[in-house]
Amino acid sequence: MRPSFLPSRGVSRATLGLTLAVSLALGGCGQTPAAERVPFTPATDDAVLAQVPATATDAKARERAALRRALGARADQLDLALRLARLDIEEGRASGDPRYLGHAQAALAPWWDAATPPPGVRLLRATILQGRHEFPAALADLDALIRESPEDAQAWLTRAVVLGVRGEHAEATRSCAALAPLAGSLAGAVCQAQVKSLAGRSRDAVALLSAAMARGAHGGDEEAWALSTLAEAAARAGDTGRATKLYARVLAMDPDDAYTRAAYADLLLDLGRPRDVIALVKDHGQDDNQLLRRVLAEVALGSPEAPALVAELASRYAASHLRGDALHAREEARFALHVEKDAGKALKLAQANWEVQHEPWDARILLEAALAHRAPDAAAPVLRFLEASGADDPGPLALAERVRKASR
Repeated sequence: MRPSFLPSRGVSRATLGLTLAVSLALGGCGQTPAAERVPFTPATDDAVLAQVPATATDAKARERAALRRALGARADQLDLALRLARLDIEEGRASGDPRYLGHAQAALAPWWDAATPPPGVRLLRATILQGRHEFPAALADLDALIRESPEDAQAWLTRAVVLGVRGEHAEATRSCAALAPLAGSLAGAVCQAQVKSLAGRSRDAVALLSAAMARGAHGGDEEAWALSTLAEAAARAGDTGRATKLYARVLAMDPDDAYTRAAYADLLLDLGRPRDVIALVKDHGQDDNQLLRRVLAEVALGSPEAPALVAELASRYAASHLRGDALHAREEARFALHVEKDAGKALKLAQANWEVQHEPWDARILLEAALAHRAPDAAAPVLRFLEASGADDPGPLALAERVRKASR
């Protein structure tokens, strides 16, 4: 489920890839606890540790740099810190780079460990924790914020996102209901539709959101957010023709929408259109999630570029482990299963990921890995989850039936 920021007027999509949605468009399980992390020391002096934006041509990068200089002189300037943290979070979602969450935390350092920080800090702290998949801590902050400021629409939306990713659909729906009178009927409908689709009831989500969009004109950002949600629900419901058109429409409105681009690439892979995937993502290889989709497409084609791209993505996953990150477990499970052809490794990664989050792709990769490893019983938690959710989306139900047959 894609997280979004709500500005003072209307709704704005975050360009995630952290799904993040949700979470950040960062698939996988939670980050390694701080006590278990080991500092990373590069092996050579010329090792590339990070690629930074060219501030001369990037207005937002220039603004971030200026804010950082101002906070370097005096760190307790709350308004500047909130602005910088928000910009860093947005950049992380756009680029798919989780290190921007660390930059955002650094901006909030004077208040980060406070039991009762200012409301703006509490909200962004929860957002950062959500991006790292530290969901219980994020929910603790959000629940406290809602008690303090029950009219805070952004807190309700972020809470719905976290609960939806965790598979707590009933409670996520209640958060969406609280959001609607604060942020508008379409925002409430998008929130509700996302939760329904996460629960595997995507046809209901499509009907709900289509009706809401037909009731009036909407702002560009709000419309794009709704259309992206509608595209994803249509794809899960099996209406791939409509989903394809909607994804293309959203990307025409916002070519930098990393979340929609990755979701569209996944649909194209399922439709057996790897060349279209390459055309879609080839210029976005700095984002690990986009690179994964290209690798899957190049491998499917058996292209001469595939070996080098496979090695590059494997090295990125290895580097993330050295940094103590474990945010890519879902994506790495896909890489292990479909590229490395290591079903056992894929199953372990998918199981670790399932301990943390329960989105449709989390269910899918665990079902696929269990089947490939001839260990159908390992997918039992997903089968129980789908049954409890009342899921009727065709994709997971077909995979679930294959798992049941393999268990007999």
